Amino acid sequence: MTRILIAEDEERIVSFLEKGLRAAGYTTLAVSDGIDALSLARDDSFDLLILDLGLPGIAGQEVLQRMRSRGEQMPVIILTARAGVDDAVRGFEGGADDYVVKPFRFEELLARVRVRLRGAPAAESAVLRAGDVTLDLRTRRAAVGERMVELTAREFALLENLLRHAGQVLSREQLLSHVWGYDFDPGSNVVDVYIRYLRKKLGADVVETVRGMGYRLRTDR
Repeated sequence: MTRILIAEDEERIVSFLEKGLRAAGYTTLAVSDGIDALSLARDDSFDLLILDLGLPGIAGQEVLQRMRSRGEQMPVIILTARAGVDDAVRGFEGGADDYVVKPFRFEELLARVRVRLRGAPAAESAVLRAGDVTLDLRTRRAAVGERMVELTAREFALLENLLRHAGQVLSREQLLSHVWGYDFDPGSNVVDVYIRYLRKKLGADVVETVRGMGYRLRTDR
């Protein structure tokens, strides 16, 4: 079982990460300060570290540098609110393998986790398909059959998530957390609003409503 260490001091983010990563099949352990992170982040214990830079005790950047100096080789993904180029450069120079800025979409983080655990560039297709709906992740273009469809950034993210789980029922909470990030309002009707937008653009029967459960992208069109 692949084990992921999460070094993050915001409980809400920790809960969001652990829920998503465990659903994806990973085993997780979370710590809230740099002292514990440095003590536990060893190659014989974990396969990957998700590291916040603003940790109490020992800052994340120092945790990373001290890990690397003692020879730990596990992939490290920095997860931080610091969006400056200089911060990212320092992270990579200190030995980070990737750098994700908060707020973030879980699907993006999960893709980065999978890439780092493989130790190679992503091998998945750049085009997602279900029935007659296609989504090109490189050109960010959607199509229904031969008809091209213009999507907003949020519509694109929602369709991408539905396509990655085509045929599966996704709850409103899952869609909120994966598309809108950890800072979502669980009482919001934004998912229903954007599902209506997609239906108008893709076709009324592309996304099914499963009463009391959520939404499902059809694969039989």
